[in-house]
Amino acid sequence: MGGFSTNNFKGFVLALLSSGFIGASFIIKKKGLRRAAAVSGVRAGVGGYAYLLEPLWWLGMITMIVGEVANFVAYAFAPAVLVTPLGALSIIVSAVLAHFILKERLHKLGILGCVMCISGSVIIVIHAPQERSISSVQEIWNMATQTAFLLYVGSVVVVVFILIFHFAPQCGSTNVLVFTGICSLMGSLSVMSVKALGTSLKLTFEGKNQLIFPETWFFMVVVAICVITQMNYLNKALDTFNTAVVSPIYYVMFTSLTILASVIMFKDWDGQSGGSIISEICGFIVVLSGTILLNVTKDYEDSSFRGIYHPPLSSSLSARLCSGNGELLKHDEENLVSSDEICLRRQELY
Repeated sequence: MGGFSTNNFKGFVLALLSSGFIGASFIIKKKGLRRAAAVSGVRAGVGGYAYLLEPLWWLGMITMIVGEVANFVAYAFAPAVLVTPLGALSIIVSAVLAHFILKERLHKLGILGCVMCISGSVIIVIHAPQERSISSVQEIWNMATQTAFLLYVGSVVVVVFILIFHFAPQCGSTNVLVFTGICSLMGSLSVMSVKALGTSLKLTFEGKNQLIFPETWFFMVVVAICVITQMNYLNKALDTFNTAVVSPIYYVMFTSLTILASVIMFKDWDGQSGGSIISEICGFIVVLSGTILLNVTKDYEDSSFRGIYHPPLSSSLSARLCSGNGELLKHDEENLVSSDEICLRRQELY
C-alpha cells in the first residue's frame, strides 16, 4: 500500500476543496442565470446576456476560479493517479446542492452513484502512490523527454490530427467519440503540463526560482494550447450531443488517458505492489461506475422535469453514440441550457 505522505495529504485536501468549490459554482451560477432571466425575460440559452449584470452569477464565476486554482495546486503536491479521479466528487456536490437548493430531485440510483463515487475515492486515496520528490524543472523535463513519454505524446498528436482533419468533418456531428476523443487526448497532455508547471511554481515559492528556465515557460505554452483545444472540442461535443452521453464518456476517456500519461511520465506505480495497483484500478472503476450512474439518472430526471425528450435509458449504447446528434435538444427554445451551464458540467477537466 502506498504511504500517505504529507504532500499526498495536501494534494488530497486541495482536490476535495476544488471539487467542493466547482460543484457549488454550478449551482450558484445557475441560480444567477435564473434570476437574470426572471428580470430580463430573456434566457441565456437564447442569446440573453443579462446574467453579466447579475452579482450572483459573478459569485459563481469566482467560486469556479477558486476551485480550478485549488485543483491546479493539488497537482503540484500529489500524483495525477490520486487527484484526477477525485474530480468526480464535484458531480456529487453539484447533484446534492441541486437537490436541496434548486429542487432538482436526485434519483435513488443517483444516490447510489454518489455512494459509489465516495467509496471508490476512499479506495484510491488509501492506495495512492507517494508523490515523487522533484528538485527542479529540468528533472521534470527529463521525464517529459524520455522515450516512452515522447512516444505517447507523438501518438496523441497524430491521433488528434487525424480526428480533427479527417473524422471531424465526416462524422463529428454523428459520432460522440470524435469530439470527446480529441478533448480527452489533449486533456491528458494538459494535466501533465499543469503538473509540471505547478511543481515549478511550487519550487519557485519555496525559494528555488524556476522561472529563469525556458522549460517552465514551455510548459506554460503547452498548457494554454492544450486547454484551449480541449475546451473548444468539449463545447462542440456538449452542443451536439446529449449531456448524459457526453459526460460519462468524456470522464472515462479523460481520466483513463490522464492516469496512463502520468504512469508513463512520472512513473507513479514504480515501487508499488501489485495489490495496491489493482486496488487503485478497482477504486477507479467504482468511481467511474458511480459517475456514469449519477450522470445518466440525473439527466433523466432533468429531462422529465423540463419536458425534453431524451432517448430512454434502455436504448443501446451504440445507438445513442452514433445517432444522438442533439436535434432533440435544439427545438425546445424554452428549455435550452445555456452554454454557461453546459460548460460547468465538468467531468474534470483537471
